[in-house]
Amino acid sequence: MLSLYVHIPFCRSRCNYCDFFLVTRLDHLDAYFKALSLETALRSGELKGRTVNAIHFGGGTPSLVPLHYLVAWLEQISALCTFADDIEIAFEANPEDLEDRVMKDMRAAGITRMSLGVQSFVPEKLASLGRRHTSSQAADVTSAASGIFNSVSVDLICGVPGETAAMWVSDLHAALELLPQHISVYMLSLEPKTLLHRNVSTGLVTVPDEGVQASMYELALAKLEPQGYLHYEVSNFCLPGHHSRYNLASWKREEYLGFGPSAHSFLRSSAEEIRFANVSSLLRYIAKPGKVLAFREKLSDEERFTEQVFLSLRINSGLDVEFLRKENKLGHRLSQTIDRFAGKGWVRLHDGRLYLTGKGFLFADLIAGELIFG
Repeated sequence: MLSLYVHIPFCRSRCNYCDFFLVTRLDHLDAYFKALSLETALRSGELKGRTVNAIHFGGGTPSLVPLHYLVAWLEQISALCTFADDIEIAFEANPEDLEDRVMKDMRAAGITRMSLGVQSFVPEKLASLGRRHTSSQAADVTSAASGIFNSVSVDLICGVPGETAAMWVSDLHAALELLPQHISVYMLSLEPKTLLHRNVSTGLVTVPDEGVQASMYELALAKLEPQGYLHYEVSNFCLPGHHSRYNLASWKREEYLGFGPSAHSFLRSSAEEIRFANVSSLLRYIAKPGKVLAFREKLSDEERFTEQVFLSLRINSGLDVEFLRKENKLGHRLSQTIDRFAGKGWVRLHDGRLYLTGKGFLFADLIAGELIFG
């Protein structure tokens, strides 16, 4: 199976915490989709004979783009590969862009999963993050979308400047009242070169410290899991059968192709594994679609092992301990390292697999690093 990602780089404005590649003008919209079509044709050899299980439109803000552009691309791609009978086609959107009519048109066009960039239902948090929608818009759109799409996902962020524990509880309760099939919980990350990073660095605003953010994350576990949400990845919770197929495929190191500026791809053959990414420049992408790469690399055995450990520990299927024992550099100290983490309540062993606990997910990268490098 193969998954596809399409990067739609257009936004009305850049949120103060966002470091994704995007542009805030639509004057190159036609040129972008012509380039996307050319890149897709160029990749036809990588698509031939393949069955596609999931397609994810991300960005950027896909919901900002007229639907006919996306319909045309779906028609093109469907002629180059085979769609699985139960293919999941996911679409990222902002609440302020969606009305019932628009969502019904999206569903008729084949979109099966709606991922809503809600971030919060609390007005103060929305203002702090520079979001354009209101809390009532977020709730109304989430409710309406649940009656249209097979799966609806809601993004929430904790650790926002000025956020209190009560605000976070309010967000979780608001989400649970709506019962979307999927909830993503992200601890705010201060990315270099963002406005928020600059404001925090200069003391203009303050964010909750790591301990407070960790408490908020653990509160999410305590609230969501009893309501039937499966904690299947560090930041992601779903009702049974509603995980994100595209994201889970990438965490499991399954093959995926990315289209559009800044999009990443991962392909394997019997002999090698290749990662590559398109350049993060709209104008360069339009000039030579699919031909200007930011990088292309063949993964070494050590890189494969490192990726396998880091990504396997992020998801609830865990890591094969025998695989870890054969490949890591710790030798006899591996068991001691695992026991130390188990003593902290961060990991558990079951049937030859190593799993992170809810608390352990907070330290996923630290644990993976020590298991690999000591």
